[in-house]
Amino acid sequence: MTKNKTACVTGTDRGIGLAITKALLREGYTVYAGGIMENNEEMILLAEQFPRQLHAFKLNVGMDESVKEAAIFIKSMTNKLDLLINNAAILGDTEKTVEDEIDFDEIQRVYNVSALGAIRMSNALIEPIMNGGKLIVSISSEAGSIGNSHREAWFGYCMAKAALNMGSTIIHNKIRKEGGRVILLHPGWVKSYMSGTWNSAGTYTSEEAAENILKRIEEFKYKVHEKPIYIEADTGKELPW
Repeated sequence: MTKNKTACVTGTDRGIGLAITKALLREGYTVYAGGIMENNEEMILLAEQFPRQLHAFKLNVGMDESVKEAAIFIKSMTNKLDLLINNAAILGDTEKTVEDEIDFDEIQRVYNVSALGAIRMSNALIEPIMNGGKLIVSISSEAGSIGNSHREAWFGYCMAKAALNMGSTIIHNKIRKEGGRVILLHPGWVKSYMSGTWNSAGTYTSEEAAENILKRIEEFKYKVHEKPIYIEADTGKELPW
């Protein structure tokens, strides 16, 4: 069991974020879990099971003030983080093409959460990150790969994940000089609520995806490459930018 390790995970209301939180708690991590839901029953039960390990708080990564408040809360309890996992994201429309009436406000909402959210969190917590494990993991997607681009829709999500990848390289370029690194992981096709309602289509359950993600983090966490490691969580295969 891991002792005295600290992690912050975003998007912990359900799905992959919740599954990662549970797995880290079982490994002995102290986990700072940020979710948008209030009175989340799962978190209440976990807090009872792990009373000194789990610190849950309300978090909207799409709002500057919410992220700042989260950072103040975390810093009041610890001066170091071994791991930040930026998991929070929204999917948005997956059907509209350039020939349709596109909701650009929705695209901006997806971008704000799914791209800027991870940058906000990394910025707000960079001091405890660099005092600790110097490791940022962001849940990206193959949808953010320009080299693998094949869709005719999904504007918001694809563009947000491509932007997340670029923002992550900028962070990595800076912190790499001090041993810091960013890992970008595509979790695979996961059964989830990403579309706003439950979608059982997918290759992996949230628990299986979380297991793959944590396995790759363990495998690659000490490797410092020139650019962020961008891989599939299930296979470890490198993805093209």
